[in-house]
Amino acid sequence: MYPEKGKSNLWFLLPIFMGIIGGVIAYFVLRRDDPKKGKNCLYLGIVLAIIGIAMNIIFGAQLMELDQEFGINI
Repeated sequence: MYPEKGKSNLWFLLPIFMGIIGGVIAYFVLRRDDPKKGKNCLYLGIVLAIIGIAMNIIFGAQLMELDQEFGINI
């Protein structure tokens, strides 16, 4: 295996701002030097994407409810 070298925690910003794509990029960059941080970046990107999808579904349902209740066309 490769010897582990610590990497900056700023790598976590990549999946925060770019979602799954950022997590995948961070994983492939960090996988040899700091595999634990690379996996955590990947997991963070996946979790944030799931949260984003859930929020879109919830807010979309709320907008549809408003449309039906008040006749607002969005």
